[in-house]
Amino acid sequence: MSRVRAALVVVLVFGLGIVVGTQTPKSPDGLLMKSALFLWEATPPRPTDKGAVRSVFRAPTLTLDELEYHITTLNPNQSPHAPHTHANEEVILVKDGAVEAYVNGEWKPVTSGSLIFFASNVPHTVRNVGTTAATYHVLNWKSAATAQKTAGAQ
Repeated sequence: MSRVRAALVVVLVFGLGIVVGTQTPKSPDGLLMKSALFLWEATPPRPTDKGAVRSVFRAPTLTLDELEYHITTLNPNQSPHAPHTHANEEVILVKDGAVEAYVNGEWKPVTSGSLIFFASNVPHTVRNVGTTAATYHVLNWKSAATAQKTAGAQ
């Protein structure tokens, strides 16, 4: 479990440090996300048709237009969606279960504790190929560069 936590810390630091110096708009209430502690038991799972999701936070930060973190649990033989693209980058840390990731046009097996990076505008998804639930942590971020990628794709 410490390997998973250590990897998550690396992901958070990487995600927060990637766009230092960009201007970030404030949320509608004028507040930016501050340092905080998010307890597992304080974020109850919300059932979905594929399993469950724990929505932890989604807010602007000093350096990002949006930082979003959630935990997904997928039932066996489920995928959250077909391969798709979006301008923001995404990192997934597999907590447990038998997962495959669609990376660079190929399905690849992913072991517990492993990290998946999905680049901007590249088709991607994951799927549970096991017989028990699979759980993974998802970190997304948007910056001024994300908005430029979205505008350029249209």
